[in-house]
Amino acid sequence: MKRLMALVAAVTMALNVAACGSEAEGRTIRIGSNWAATHPMARAIDEVFIPTIERESGGTLTAETFHAGTLGNEIDLWDGVRLGTIEMVLIGTPMNQEYSQMLISDWPFLYEDIEHAKRVWTGPIAQEQSDAFAKKFPTTEILAWGPNSARTFSSKRPLTTVEDFSGQKFRMPSNPIHIGLAEHLGASAQVIPLGDLFTSLETGVVDGQDNGMVTIISEGFYEVQDYLYETNHIIATLEFIAHAPFMDELTEEEQRIVRDAAHETAVWAWNEYIASVDADRAFLEEHGVTVTQITPEERERLIDMTQPLIDDLHAQYDWSEELTQQIMNAK
Repeated sequence: MKRLMALVAAVTMALNVAACGSEAEGRTIRIGSNWAATHPMARAIDEVFIPTIERESGGTLTAETFHAGTLGNEIDLWDGVRLGTIEMVLIGTPMNQEYSQMLISDWPFLYEDIEHAKRVWTGPIAQEQSDAFAKKFPTTEILAWGPNSARTFSSKRPLTTVEDFSGQKFRMPSNPIHIGLAEHLGASAQVIPLGDLFTSLETGVVDGQDNGMVTIISEGFYEVQDYLYETNHIIATLEFIAHAPFMDELTEEEQRIVRDAAHETAVWAWNEYIASVDADRAFLEEHGVTVTQITPEERERLIDMTQPLIDDLHAQYDWSEELTQQIMNAK
């Protein structure tokens, strides 16, 4: 009996030592991203989030990023963070067919400017939407809402006024909002994967496309486009999402560190993105692209032309009128 008790005590001590050693070694968080490392939100994770959690946790938390789809495409990353095969991801809204409220990221003409979008997605509305998201997807937690980009239209053909949309062919994402926008502006929409878009623009399969200037530069689209109309018709977000059971395994202090660092990361990314817009515009102009900034009058014309699309969306989604008004009224 004494020998058995001694054996049990030894095993217990060994387990305790192992557990303490594991805790001391800490946790390494894998972060998957579908975006290039140069994107402001991807940079923010590398330059703000990771150094902050490592410093504030005293080394019990470390992280490694896998950008540019290294761990799979956007849907792969979404599935991975839901299932727990990856701890955190930076993605857009591939879940919007399961949860229509995420269409808010692609809602047209919702903000006065990018500063307005920043206030919304770093403030109370963002937290409310994160809480609602967690109820829909209980194995996930949105840590922060960062900037994707303010979307613009570009084309090989002249595109400097609202009238120029008529008859043009634009590549649009596979999303009813984007497709509806092109059609209500008098253009035709064609869905083409982003990876095939450069060739489609180069060969004339489509005349143009809509993306943020940051994407037009990073993907090299400016090499095969001559005009850019800075409509900023959609200011989209990127979601920094964690696997909720992983967060539950952290100590309360580690959870606080992660959440605070994620908020700081989003604020930094929004500021960097806002600061980059003028530089991106200058880069495109230096490379021969005619950039036209939209006037308030032209913006109102675009809104009027696309109002039937907004009306249809409000008719489909019972959450949309209240949320969009809440966002538009946020100051």
